Amino acid sequence: MKAELIYHDKIIEKPNCIVEITVWSIPKTSDKPHGYKYSLVFVKAGRRIGGYDNAEGKGDHRHYGDREEPYEFKSIDKLFEDFYRDLRRLKNEGQKRNSQD
Repeated sequence: MKAELIYHDKIIEKPNCIVEITVWSIPKTSDKPHGYKYSLVFVKAGRRIGGYDNAEGKGDHRHYGDREEPYEFKSIDKLFEDFYRDLRRLKNEGQKRNSQD
């Protein structure tokens, strides 16, 4: 079975803010036992602010600000839910910082 793109969306929300989501269905492996390769990312001014991915050899993990930590993949729906929850928080944090400047 070849990799099959099952979802891709790229949204440019305002100058310098990008949300991009890509999900592939792939054969299950020890590195990707759920059978998905994915990247969900929020980029602001060319810098990754948050996201989720499972890059080769790194397994499922989450980026939040400057932190990177393991992520327990449960389902695609849960992955999207977790990403959008982080996205709302990161945007709110950014708005609070901007209003204080």
